[in-house]
Amino acid sequence: MDTNQFLNIIDATPLVSIDLIVETSNGKYLLGKRNNRPAQGFWFVPGGRIRKNETLAHAFKRISLVELGIELDITQAQLLGAYDHIYDDNFNAKEGINTHYVALGYKIIIPDNIEIKTDSQHSGIDWLSENELLKNDLVHHNTKRYFL
Repeated sequence: MDTNQFLNIIDATPLVSIDLIVETSNGKYLLGKRNNRPAQGFWFVPGGRIRKNETLAHAFKRISLVELGIELDITQAQLLGAYDHIYDDNFNAKEGINTHYVALGYKIIIPDNIEIKTDSQHSGIDWLSENELLKNDLVHHNTKRYFL
């Protein structure tokens, strides 16, 4: 699909995504600093779009592998709910087109010793406690909503 086709889809309909609220057994949560729009420059939980004809279980495995470098299973996660993430911009910075995600937030606890390998969409990762992330102005408000 080319850029204009995808922009037309973004302009016309919400996108469905999975957000991974990854917690270690010591109570820290994984955040990545976003390189891309929307939410560029903010700390955000890992996640990604669900593709057409892709099951939730497959999307969960694919997204965790791409975003974390490890394949996680949806049966090990807890669905926190569906959240609207509405942004004034889009991945291409095209004027007049906002982005609306319906994000399915899934919380999963992983062992402390698992090595996370991020992708090129993030300039860095950090592990923050709930209190730390709620107080940090660079943690996006859509991420904070998972903890309120």
